[in-house]
Formats: sequence, structure tokens, C-alpha cells
Amino acid sequence: MIHVFSYHDKQYIYDVGSGSLHECDEKTAAYLKAQEEGVEYTSVSDEELKEILADVDGLKAQGLLYADEVKAYPVKSGLVKALCIHICHDCNFRCRYCFADEGAYHAKRESMSLETAKAAVDFLIENSGNRKVLEMDFFGGEPLMNFSVIKETVAYAKKRGEETGKKFLFTTTTNALLLNEEIIEFFNAEMENVVLSLDGRPEVHDAIRKSINGKGTYALIIDKIKKFVQLRGDKSYYVRGTFTAKNLDFGKDVLFIADQGFDSISMEPVVTEIEDLQIREEHLPRIKEEYENLCDEYLKRYAEGKGFNFFHFNVDLEGGPCLSKRVSACGAGNEYFSVLPNGDLYPCHQFAADKEFYMGDVWQGIVKPEIREKFKNSCLFTRKKCENCFAKFICSGGCNANNYHYCGDIDTPYEMTCEMMKKRIECGMHALAVKKALKED
Repeated sequence: MIHVFSYHDKQYIYDVGSGSLHECDEKTAAYLKAQEEGVEYTSVSDEELKEILADVDGLKAQGLLYADEVKAYPVKSGLVKALCIHICHDCNFRCRYCFADEGAYHAKRESMSLETAKAAVDFLIENSGNRKVLEMDFFGGEPLMNFSVIKETVAYAKKRGEETGKKFLFTTTTNALLLNEEIIEFFNAEMENVVLSLDGRPEVHDAIRKSINGKGTYALIIDKIKKFVQLRGDKSYYVRGTFTAKNLDFGKDVLFIADQGFDSISMEPVVTEIEDLQIREEHLPRIKEEYENLCDEYLKRYAEGKGFNFFHFNVDLEGGPCLSKRVSACGAGNEYFSVLPNGDLYPCHQFAADKEFYMGDVWQGIVKPEIREKFKNSCLFTRKKCENCFAKFICSGGCNANNYHYCGDIDTPYEMTCEMMKKRIECGMHALAVKKALKED
């Protein structure tokens, strides 16, 4: 299977089987696209057709075009490798789009005790089998509202890791309001990655991400994030934003974030049913246009030596996860779980507190094996809508939670997300080609 697409005046062919990307002329692109669609393409002379077919045959002979898709089986061991620790179901912000009900997850506001956090560490170790590297993500609500337990949990996990031959990698997602020198020092010493929430331009951020008293929060956090990033050195972090129907020109927010000195950026489409914020089908043409606008400026800055890392344009066609991992799709509900403040286990943070997906707790373990079996058996090949999609080996079939919440089934991809994903991948492929050409010049 191939995918033929254009980006401005550039024409590309992506070969799904080999993962190869080729640039071509307009007539070759038009001819191959017509072939894929089963229609006749007549705007080509016999001589031009001969040249096109010769090029195609040459690439086919090298296994770079119309390559057979390599068969790979999903790798889902059933061993637990990671936990999302809901260290605090409370928040000092009241963001309008928050899927977590402003931190409370449609239940009481509470924080995880150290006893429960230690039990979560023990559960992870006991269910990890021969895995040597384990991951814990401190999540909320706002995790820093329970910072003392984060510190003690990290210390306990490292101690238990030494005793059992395990290495722990820690991450945290925060709104940055409570960042101070002590926390920054601790994060830079202990956290493998830190995600800091910032939606972009002050007026965009303040319209959605408000404090408890209803005021904007941009001015409260921007200098704290700058200080954190300044002291972070070469360790990983992301400044993560969310765009809504209110800022379909979100590329400007990404560039604004880059202009603040942040070079690792993510900007995600909102997941909400709030009418004035929800992204709808009629927004897709504008969103796709904005991805191109962003990609153009992203490449301009790269050429000027002012490049930054934008998560959704990171398309790795030569490395990245092996094929077996890519067809496995998400590990939620099988190799990865969320732990609520009371110790209850759920497939991931976006299923948290949905009683239909309660799976057990950190003391007794999994008591609903049928739910785990459902997630374990889910993979790219059980997502029938993905069979003829060029992006399938890159996106792996989308997010389980989005699929379920919008389509009622973890194996039915949400088409709105699919459309945005495919456009981002095309932009990422174009960026990959342009950056490679710039390096070769």
C-alpha cells in the first residue's frame, strides 16, 4: 500500500510496507494516486509513462515501493511496566476543559496517602516479572499539592528497586503554580521527564486555565516555568498546551511558547463535550490549514538555526519502536494502570473513576481479569478501520479512551482524531524531507 500526498508544491509517496518516503514530480504523483483509486489517468504521454514505470519498477526492485507489509505479532507480555499515580485528586486551577472534573474525577477531592503510594510501588514490582526498568508518572489533579508524598514515594521506590534489581523512571505533569526552588531541584535530580501545562498566548491561556477565584493564571506561572527550564539543563521536559475551538490558530500559540525560550513543545486537541470549546468536523479544514502554517514556520526557524522540538512533527521512519511494539497499540489496562488516591486500579487516567472499568486495587491486585483480557487482546489488527490507513504503523490505532468515549469501543478509532493525526503525519514527513535536504546542502 502507498500513500500519495502533496504539501504545497512538493509531491510525496509514502510506502507503508517499507516505511520509505519518496519525493516525485506532479505527473508521477497523479498517476500513482489514480492507480490507487482505480481510475484512469490520461494526462501523460507514452514516453512519460514509460519513465514513470521505470522509476516505479526500480524502487519496487529495491523493496522501497509496493513492499509487502511485514507480519508482526503484538508484544503484550501481561507484565506490568508502568503506573500512573493519581497522587492528588484536587487542583488549584479550575480549567474549563478538564476531563478530570477540575481534578476531582467526579468524586471527592482527596490526596493519596504514603501507605497507598508504597503499596502501589510494591504492586508494580510484584507484577513486573523480569522487567528491569519500571515507570511511575505522578499525576492529578495537581500533583504538587501532595509533594511531600511524591518525595517519600520516590525514595521508597528507589530503595525497593535496589533491593529487587529494578530501576525506576519517574515523571510528573504539573500546572507549575507551586513550583519553587526545592521542587525544581528535586525534579531535576529525580524526574526523567516533566510536563508543564501552558496553553500559549496569555489571552488564550487565561480564557480557559483559571484559578479557583476565576482569574487567569498565565502571569502566575510563566516565570516559574522559565526558571525551571533554565535550570533543567539537557534533561527531558515538555511544555504542553491544549487547543480548543476558541483558538483554531493554535500554531500561533506553539510559536509563542517557543518564543519564551521553550524548545520542547506539545499542543493537543481538546477532548471535551463543552459546546463552545469542542472541536467539531467543520473545524477540520481550518485545523489542517493551521498545521501547515505551523509546519512552514517550524521549518523556517529550523533553517535559521532557531529550531525547536514539536512533538507531533516527530516522525521517525528509520528508527523508533520496533514493528511488534507499533502493532501492539497502547499498553493501558494490561501493562500500564492508573492508581487512584484510594488505591483502586483503572486502565489509564482517562478511564479513572469510571466504575465500568474498575479492575481491582494495589493490595489485592486485578480482580476483573476479563477487563484486562479485553485490553490485552486489543491491537492494531483488531481495529478494522485501520486496515487500509497509511498511518496505521505510525499511530497504532489511536487512543483507547478516545475510541471508547466517542465510539463506544476501544477498537473503533475516533475519526476526528484520525483526520488530525493523518495531517500531522503528512506535515511531519514533509518536515523530515526538508530537514534531510538542508543537512545535505
